[in-house]
Amino acid sequence: MLLVKNGRVIDPATKTDTELDILLNGDVIAEVSGPGKISRDSRGAETFDATGLIVAPGFIDLHAHLREPGQESSETIETGTKAAARGGFTAVCCMPNTKPVHDNASVTRFILDKAKSAATRVWPIGAASIGSQGEAIAEIAAMKEAGIVAVSDDGKPIATAKLARQVMDYCLSLGIPVIEHSEDVSLAAGAVMREGITSTCLGLPGMPAAAEAVCVARDVQLVELTGARLHVAHLSARASLDQVRGAKSRGLRVTCEVTPHHFTLTDEAVGDYNTNCKMNPPLRSAADIESLVVALGDGTVDAIATDHAPHASHEKQVEFERAAFGITGLETALGLVITKLHREHRIPLARVVELFTAGPARVFDLQGRGSLARGNHADVTIFDPKKRWTFDVTKSRSLSQNSPFGGWQLTGKIVATIVSGRIVYRAD
Repeated sequence: MLLVKNGRVIDPATKTDTELDILLNGDVIAEVSGPGKISRDSRGAETFDATGLIVAPGFIDLHAHLREPGQESSETIETGTKAAARGGFTAVCCMPNTKPVHDNASVTRFILDKAKSAATRVWPIGAASIGSQGEAIAEIAAMKEAGIVAVSDDGKPIATAKLARQVMDYCLSLGIPVIEHSEDVSLAAGAVMREGITSTCLGLPGMPAAAEAVCVARDVQLVELTGARLHVAHLSARASLDQVRGAKSRGLRVTCEVTPHHFTLTDEAVGDYNTNCKMNPPLRSAADIESLVVALGDGTVDAIATDHAPHASHEKQVEFERAAFGITGLETALGLVITKLHREHRIPLARVVELFTAGPARVFDLQGRGSLARGNHADVTIFDPKKRWTFDVTKSRSLSQNSPFGGWQLTGKIVATIVSGRIVYRAD
């Protein structure tokens, strides 16, 4: 048993924000009571004194790339989940663009078998189409039975409206959401950053925000047609938010996530061809960031996700146009959120915690997750919202170091991560 005492418990799912003690018994939250009021059953329990700290439900990352199988030089399930634990995440949903693509139940079982010894929980996401090639629907039912929580062709959109409709119809019957990497490929073809003044000055092909918004609009129409659940991954543009807001206002089952890098950096960060600022969707404009911050605060956005995308150095240390898309993000997520959203933009801590916990749990319908209610799974994240620290990318738990935030001074640091009642990360 583990007794977490004297912490400020913030649990948006139960509208709790007060000092409480929590008793964890194996994988179950056994008791939640006022300070010093936990029952005698806690005798002999290991104690964690959380005085001055925030005690929250375990953080859930809906969007990460663990690279295994097939790209173990960039990341493995072991190293990726160690980075996740250091970032306060107790669960990670891993995307299917592995090698081979995760489009069948054998890959699902491989991932889950590897995850048995991982630092955090791992929930696989299967491909929507065979090989993520957009030609035929993947073995979704078999993958669902094996353990996937959603489907996506992440890294690319579901290729056609016809196929997207078929996937939505099928996933509706299975009770799982469709995750879309929203990108109109005809508008985005060849682009390596946002279309704008910076791309013009650098002589790089740019992608307009409309490439994202057009695909979101297509898929919202398909949700209206099918009644399916759609989750928009790494939403980055104001026009896309307008589409999501409209869908929600009509009662459609549309959700979305935003990454820390998209509300922190503009396309100007590319600077002198910095490949650690190359990502897809690309970094946007200051106006887009302003819209994202408003949506994160007002409830339009359902979750913060990292889109942790590790790459070996040889994939990034090349010409900008040849470099791989993506950055690491698991270890810097909380620091960026507290620094930018809470301290700079005054978004309340309760809302910040909701975006990491109850929000993600609702999106994927993860029962017993995202809340510290008695009887739920014993996954807990403990952090210090006032702690200042500097991110040293060379000391990352990830195998890769492709982050633009190396050397950044941040506020808000993970102190401990608890999975199934066991401390899997504790800050030095």
